[in-house]
Amino acid sequence: MASNDISLNQAKFVLPNNDLEQQGTTSTLEIETKDFDYTKRSQWLRAAVLGANDGLVSTASLMMGVGAVKQDIKAMILTGFAGLVAGACSMAIGEFVSVYSQLDIEVAQMKRDKERKEQENTEEVEIESLPNPLQAAAASALAFSVGAMVPLLAASFIREYKVRLGVVVAAVTLALVIFGCLGAVLGKAPVLRSVMRILVGGWLAMSITFGLTKLIGYSGL
Repeated sequence: MASNDISLNQAKFVLPNNDLEQQGTTSTLEIETKDFDYTKRSQWLRAAVLGANDGLVSTASLMMGVGAVKQDIKAMILTGFAGLVAGACSMAIGEFVSVYSQLDIEVAQMKRDKERKEQENTEEVEIESLPNPLQAAAASALAFSVGAMVPLLAASFIREYKVRLGVVVAAVTLALVIFGCLGAVLGKAPVLRSVMRILVGGWLAMSITFGLTKLIGYSGL
């Protein structure tokens, strides 16, 4: 009987310890989740948001500029398509060169730190956080193409000139809001500020391009 009582008492004390361990594990997971470093997303997020916004605004501005002097739908579509191809290639090459330069600098600094501190396995740990030029270039080109497709698709099926311009502006506005919200949510930044910043910038770009092209068209230059 004494041995049975002792085993029961031990069982009573073991169970709370298991509960404490489970609670400790849960709290540790929660802390790790809350302490997630969102700056790790900055490389590809910056390339994706910049590429999408650039593709959307630049292609829409080109189409609006041509639409200011030509009402032909074919001229607008060809201009937008040329802007998509040229812009995607330009963004990919520029991002690749930029990130590759950053990679060279960080690798050189890593080698200097390793020689100075003489620590083992330093290179293996650092390589994981090094920037990837191909990833940044692909993300930038893909995002640019996605953004540029919005005004192209919006204008492709509308023959009426004024309606076409209005639909392009409306589609670009909606896409700017979506891109702004997406970038803010992924980066845990203020949504309203991000949306207004990208929205006002897009409107200004389209308005300036349309106005200046219209002015030059009227002047006969």
